[in-house]
Amino acid sequence: MNDAWTTARRVAAGLSPHEALGSTASAQSWAAFDHAVRDLPPYELGSRPDWARSASTTAVALCHPDGRVREAALGHVSRYPALLPLLIVRCADWAAPVRDRARTLLARTPTAGLLAQTPLILLLDRRGQGEFAVDLLDRVLREGPAGPVHTLLASEDRATRRLAHRIAVDRALLPPARLARIAARSGDATLQDLCADAAIASMREEEYGQVLGVLLTARAPRVRAAGVTALRRTGRYDEARAHLADRSSVVRACARYVVRQGGGDPLPLYRALCGGEITEPGAAAGLGECGDRSDAGTLWPLVRHPVPAVRVQAVAGLRALDAVTQDGLTPLLDDPSPPVVRAATRALLPHAAGFPREWLDARHAPDRPRATRVAAQRLLRAAGYAAFPR
Repeated sequence: MNDAWTTARRVAAGLSPHEALGSTASAQSWAAFDHAVRDLPPYELGSRPDWARSASTTAVALCHPDGRVREAALGHVSRYPALLPLLIVRCADWAAPVRDRARTLLARTPTAGLLAQTPLILLLDRRGQGEFAVDLLDRVLREGPAGPVHTLLASEDRATRRLAHRIAVDRALLPPARLARIAARSGDATLQDLCADAAIASMREEEYGQVLGVLLTARAPRVRAAGVTALRRTGRYDEARAHLADRSSVVRACARYVVRQGGGDPLPLYRALCGGEITEPGAAAGLGECGDRSDAGTLWPLVRHPVPAVRVQAVAGLRALDAVTQDGLTPLLDDPSPPVVRAATRALLPHAAGFPREWLDARHAPDRPRATRVAAQRLLRAAGYAAFPR
């Protein structure tokens, strides 16, 4: 017995939907209630004379397995405003007569009620026949006052937030600086892309510094990448150099593109970074990404760098150059830094057959650090050994 079925039974027994589902019932709970009512035994569904007697009986009738009952119940839904969610559910009904009558009624619904059910409308859009309510909502948000759009920007429902931000961008309701802040602070990749692109497209010359400053320092790599790429549009090619050693490979690639568009060559810059007192780990990976096999000589000393992150990226750079050797990276399997051990293991998997079984077994012993034991397991499997330890 699930919660939705229990709720359906309680409503069928006379409890109001408001009491059974709560005043802040989620979109998912209304959809689940609709399904649960159809699973009730016939004796709990009530009889036809009772179906319009109260909010609870009308709610049950609106979800009844018999389409004729659902259609008849729609004639009573206006008495109970709290049942608007079920009217919206019926707009996506599989029975055309039910669906058509529900849509006629929904078209007369006050805007405030429609907006309050945005999460449910968007949830039902994933079903067949859910497009009517979505189109109605979209028209209200695009043609009506801006206030509701701004309200929905802060919705707890992800689909609602995405819709509100798309419409806000289309209606130019948000200034570039705010769009940049949303992109930088959001954990939603869809909103990051939408708002970063919109901020860049709409910013004026006097806003370049403010907008790009936010994007270039964002935590999300895709937002930083958008900011770096925008440096080309604004003619600030030299500023891309500062992002050549970014921790993200996507950002590094964008930075190299912009540097080249400005007439520069990122390879000498990487060589200089890696040949000196390297402070940015991403420089080692970047050298591997755009260098050649001759640059392996610059990267090998960095696998012994005192900073673990540099050692990790040096391994990544050697892998990119296809310059990994078993002898060179084997000592890293005993490195005190787990990320370094993992990076070395990934690089050495193609060389697993070259490790003696006894040597790997010794590193799988219980007294070894976990990262080393896991590395030994992976290499043992990659080498084709049937079981470990012996």
